[in-house]
Amino acid sequence: MNKIIKNTLILTAITVVSGLLLGLVYDITKKPIAIAQENTRQEAFRSVLPDAASFEEYGEYDAEKAGELLRENGYDSNEISDAVTGKDGSGGTVGYVVNVISHEGYAGDIEISVGIAADGTVTGIEMLSISETAGLGMKAAETDFKDQFKDKKVEKFSYTKSGESGDDMIDAISGATITTNAVTNAVDAALVYYQNELGGGVIE
Repeated sequence: MNKIIKNTLILTAITVVSGLLLGLVYDITKKPIAIAQENTRQEAFRSVLPDAASFEEYGEYDAEKAGELLRENGYDSNEISDAVTGKDGSGGTVGYVVNVISHEGYAGDIEISVGIAADGTVTGIEMLSISETAGLGMKAAETDFKDQFKDKKVEKFSYTKSGESGDDMIDAISGATITTNAVTNAVDAALVYYQNELGGGVIE
């Protein structure tokens, strides 16, 4: 009996010490991880909206309202996680970056930053998080695919598997239609948010 109690106390002590050490490691690494994540975001913002000198959180962002807007427009598998306003050196608005989480990815969620100029032109997209299949869906993170959205002013995008042309047409990634669809819908969700919430209105 004494041996059982002794072993129980030893195991309890090990568990407590391990828990304290894990908590200490978490506290030590939490801030550097947060800084690294924010640096990644800022780098993505600069990439998709290069004319902006600085970025400010969009003060009127409302997650519930954004979700309702996307559902009304058929993008219920997407989520606007936040939005920022891009400012020039004089403080004028040059555009916005809308961050979208797509729940339609083949291997999980895809998080995308979409840059949209003040006139509604998509200035670029960047992946914040993607874990699709190597050699297939991961091609969505490559420049050749992302640049199809760049400098296009359209109401919405669609993808094609037959090479159909047009500013609103995106060539699908061979063997990765699901990923193509997820990214295209995410960009379209950002455009819906811009057109209805950020003063974009209807493109003429």
